[in-house]
Amino acid sequence: MEALFCGLVGLFFSVAIYLMLSRHSVRMLLGVAILGNAVNLLLFTSGRLTREVPPIISAGMDALPSGAANPLPQALILTAIVISFSFFSFLLVLTYRAYQALGTDNTDDMRLAEPKDEPMPPLGY
Repeated sequence: MEALFCGLVGLFFSVAIYLMLSRHSVRMLLGVAILGNAVNLLLFTSGRLTREVPPIISAGMDALPSGAANPLPQALILTAIVISFSFFSFLLVLTYRAYQALGTDNTDDMRLAEPKDEPMPPLGY
């Protein structure tokens, strides 16, 4: 089961990298969202996928049983979901504002909106 999830994580990472290398901002956003999901799935897979032994310390024990799933990656995933959603929302608003100002989501066309003959800013103080 874990090998299947490892393959799925690799597929998510490859699709995310492919989308983030695109010229269009919306595809880059989708790549960032898929990358966040790939990291969450990687954390989930690293915490052992078992249903037989829940991650609960029984009375009289000092530690988890040896076959129990690790609860730390599950807590990290909950935090990562909130962070990735807020980051995606920020990038979505930033992309929308750039589209409103420039009229395109192509990053090559956005670069053409920069002035070429502007003087350099002062380098020393």
